[in-house]
Amino acid sequence: MLVGLNKFGFSFDKKIGSGSFGQIFLGTSKQTGQDVAIKLEAVTNKHPQLIFEGKIYKVLQGGMGIPQSYWVGSEGEYNILVMELLGPNLEDLFNSCKRHFSLKTVLMIAQQMLSRIEFIHSKNLIHRDIKPDNFLIGLTQKSDIIYIIDFGLSKKYRDQRTNLHIPYREGKSLTGTARYASVNTHLGVEQSRRDDLEAIGYVLVYFLNGQLPWQGLKTDNKKDKYEKIAESKIATSIEKLCDGLPEEFSIYFNYCKSLKFEERPDYVWLKKLFKDLYTRMKYPNDNVFDWTKL
Repeated sequence: MLVGLNKFGFSFDKKIGSGSFGQIFLGTSKQTGQDVAIKLEAVTNKHPQLIFEGKIYKVLQGGMGIPQSYWVGSEGEYNILVMELLGPNLEDLFNSCKRHFSLKTVLMIAQQMLSRIEFIHSKNLIHRDIKPDNFLIGLTQKSDIIYIIDFGLSKKYRDQRTNLHIPYREGKSLTGTARYASVNTHLGVEQSRRDDLEAIGYVLVYFLNGQLPWQGLKTDNKKDKYEKIAESKIATSIEKLCDGLPEEFSIYFNYCKSLKFEERPDYVWLKKLFKDLYTRMKYPNDNVFDWTKL
């Protein structure tokens, strides 16, 4: 299996996952003996993402909660990305907690998600596929750090030299995961920073309620499904979506929806919104998540 990787100092062990792009293997760095994750994608893939993703990791290296990337390139029939091995994702942890997270855990997750997205945005990038599966916890001593992964759909929203924002456009097809996509994304509007934030809001409500109102809609095909999700999302008021939750959640959504296309979100204010709720609930600052107790 890809003997070529040997010459770059990595060996393959076993397959640990797969996605739309290809497969993920557990590997070992020969130099350090450390376990690594090796992402493979066929060079013939219709929409290759891996080399692009490798470049994004390079831009983000050193950021808190950004996995280390060790090597990216092509070998034989594959594009390859070798990176830091991480623990389970938040969707898996959510399932192991019987599909419910406590308010304390959700508020701790919110702080980290907002910090990650603030850092990514500071590097002129938007993620465009915020979902529980793309947030993973670290291994051993780093298990209280939530990492963000999967930058295959990311996009530059601002030119780093001129600081010029990408232009407002309509008629775009949906990029990302329909369940967590912003309303504007469903309406075909070009995504910007505000859309990553709205998606984070949907993920937080999903964790607290166990589901979102537009889940489980029966349709025959993807196009109909996206349309039904969009209709349901547009018809669900913020009050209804956040019914029974602390008011901070509807404040969060109202803020996200008030942001203009090019506007820089006030990340500090949003984090403080949830931090103050955490303090008011008298939760201890102990870094203990629901899954820590399992």
